[in-house]
Amino acid sequence: MADSAALTEVLNESALKHLLRVDHQEDLCFALWTLSQGITRRTALLHTLILPNDGERRVHGNASFTSEYFTRALGIAIQRRSGLALLHSHVGPGWQGLSHDDHRAEGSNAPAVQAATALPFVGLTVGTDGSWSARFWDRVGPRLYEPSWASAVRIVGQQLQATFHPELAAVPPPGLQLSRSIGVWGREGQAKIARLTLGIVGLGSVGSIVCEALARMGVTRLILIDYDRIQIINLDRTLGADHHDIGRLKVDVAADNALRGSTAKRLRVDRCASSIVENDGYRAALDCDVIFSCVDRPWARRILNHIAFAHLIPVIDGGILVRVRGEAFIGADWHVRTSGPGRRCLECWKAFDPSLVGIERDGLLDDPTYLAQLDKDHILLRHENVFPFSLHVASLQVLQLQALLLGPVHNIGDQNYHAATGTMDRTEDSGCEDHCPYPGLTATSDTVVYPGGKDIGAAKVRENLHRHEPEVFLK
Repeated sequence: MADSAALTEVLNESALKHLLRVDHQEDLCFALWTLSQGITRRTALLHTLILPNDGERRVHGNASFTSEYFTRALGIAIQRRSGLALLHSHVGPGWQGLSHDDHRAEGSNAPAVQAATALPFVGLTVGTDGSWSARFWDRVGPRLYEPSWASAVRIVGQQLQATFHPELAAVPPPGLQLSRSIGVWGREGQAKIARLTLGIVGLGSVGSIVCEALARMGVTRLILIDYDRIQIINLDRTLGADHHDIGRLKVDVAADNALRGSTAKRLRVDRCASSIVENDGYRAALDCDVIFSCVDRPWARRILNHIAFAHLIPVIDGGILVRVRGEAFIGADWHVRTSGPGRRCLECWKAFDPSLVGIERDGLLDDPTYLAQLDKDHILLRHENVFPFSLHVASLQVLQLQALLLGPVHNIGDQNYHAATGTMDRTEDSGCEDHCPYPGLTATSDTVVYPGGKDIGAAKVRENLHRHEPEVFLK
């Protein structure tokens, strides 16, 4: 199980304002966190600083806290049903380890925190350049606790910043095959791209192309989430799929293509044959640093919107709407945008209609009787798409990742391309509407609401496979 920590840009700025002193002495404060538990990673989501009152901490080159400060902070953590973290600064740049005094201060209080909150005590250290390190204090014996180091600490907002553990997330050695990429991103930029865990939800026409692009960019870990299988009608749009792949899981086809095209020395591809709505798919998504939303349905987008805010994982979303009249092409439009803390959410971008989520949850989107009642031009019945459209959407999504990580402009808003006229509109990100609930879910994990459930569409695909064998995918 890997460990990580994450906080928003706003919380990071507040923490640095307190911890990085003009007199170059160390300082400290406590903070609250919630647990984000994936399949292979646990993350401490920091959400509230508990700054010291007068006399509650001493600054003397190093810094120390009083028992009264610790007791007050622990009481707030219990009241808020949160974990407790200790944040402190070191004088020096880069990733920071633990001094003997740090080890004693954190380790000696770990038993009390674990007993009171049922969560590990978390320690974080920041260097003078804003680089963070983090660790969970886990019980390894009777009253014996040892630090389990986080492989990365992420700061999420307009930009995605990350500090990586120098050994647990060492810089992958770049080969000659990445020389052109390094010529564009630089060594530091390429190292950042390579060490992130990137997820793709939906491995159809757009997702399969995004997957190939990321593999060729030198990423070292991909998480692919999709319950569906290749059908004959997918072959004109799914990158790398041919007749031999009919009936195979889309995640398997995409993984095979990624491994063949990877430019990294070693690429790990995790395949999850579940819906993002289902527990396995949901938990797999929580292992990601960034998620590409390549889904069609409203419930999946609503869940990804929740994950973006509640779990501090930016979501890069893309969607296509094609217009035809009879057999004549009239036009097509697609939108691409990135949502997460400090940004406009997918619902406020109108990427999905929340009124349709309940309809999908009830299984009506997989009910032929219900669908037969809809107008033939209803958005739920519009599945037209062609490979060139998917190529463009996928490229824009990957470029949104580049902006998020490397800039120079990190938030490029909503990009809306009109195929009929060959023009693109760009809408600035003005944040969520006043009534929007999603900013209020920031860093809450699933303590307020869990948005998943049973995906009837996924269940029907599995049922068809068992009942009809592969010939169903030839229809």
